[in-house]
Amino acid sequence: MTDNFLITDNIELTRIDKLISKQFEAKSRTYFQYLIENGCVLVNSKKVKKSFIPKINDEIEIYFQALPDIDLKAEDIPLDILYEDDDILAINKPAGMVVHPGAGNWSNTFVNALLFYCKDLIRKSDDIRPGIVHRLDKDTSGVLLAAKTQKAHQKLIEQFKNRKIFKKYLAICLNKPQDQEISIPIARHPVNRKKMAVNENGKEAITQIKTLQYNEKFSLLEVFIKTGRTHQIRVHLKHLNCPILGDEVYGNKSINSHFKINRQLLHAQILELTHPITDKPLKIEAPLPEDFKKFKKMF
Repeated sequence: MTDNFLITDNIELTRIDKLISKQFEAKSRTYFQYLIENGCVLVNSKKVKKSFIPKINDEIEIYFQALPDIDLKAEDIPLDILYEDDDILAINKPAGMVVHPGAGNWSNTFVNALLFYCKDLIRKSDDIRPGIVHRLDKDTSGVLLAAKTQKAHQKLIEQFKNRKIFKKYLAICLNKPQDQEISIPIARHPVNRKKMAVNENGKEAITQIKTLQYNEKFSLLEVFIKTGRTHQIRVHLKHLNCPILGDEVYGNKSINSHFKINRQLLHAQILELTHPITDKPLKIEAPLPEDFKKFKKMF
């Protein structure tokens, strides 16, 4: 799990380990000292010492890690496998499954299932994300790809970093957005650390949307993303006043309650890539889950 925020004038300027521990009170100062010493806390993309004192407008990036004594366990959790060979594995992730362990979710994740299913998965002793090359939000369903070997992992990470992987989503949102490419930066919300927000000082985020159907209340969208920022599609659609139906964080709570839907109707439908070992083109598609099918019938 990662987090980032800007130092504003309402934050006390003190040494970095103390400052962060005040922002994230669920974790101890000792824990953040461990992260800093291991290069997992960056200020303006640079490593710092725990005694460093940030300045106004400095950007803090935190890469949360499991402490060395945390034992990552293999768990027998069913996987809906879409594609598998000796090097990679793709599943249809159900809504509700967390991709990898992190604060508050140390078990029942895709990684726990992957460790059980791939008994020979190579990982470092302190790695809490073995095999993971990208993520989907907990309540987003669809194609999730993982690497089974170190070589495949490295090659896939490069493809994602260089935007060589095609990602298509389906979403059901309120209202009807215009077909467009949204290029609006996103950053961590300045107050609610669990949320993201449109921010001109944030990181580049590019989303393409196309309305497939509209029923005077909701739209069925085809969504393509060129970047992979946290909550990107959800934040961009909220910015257009077209939040995703069922989104408890960025959506319309009264409408969500009326339709008795408690997860965002966002589905990672297609992933197209170059196989990391064979270099052959590969297209992986995930069928729609039942809850999505139910609301798709409205059109």
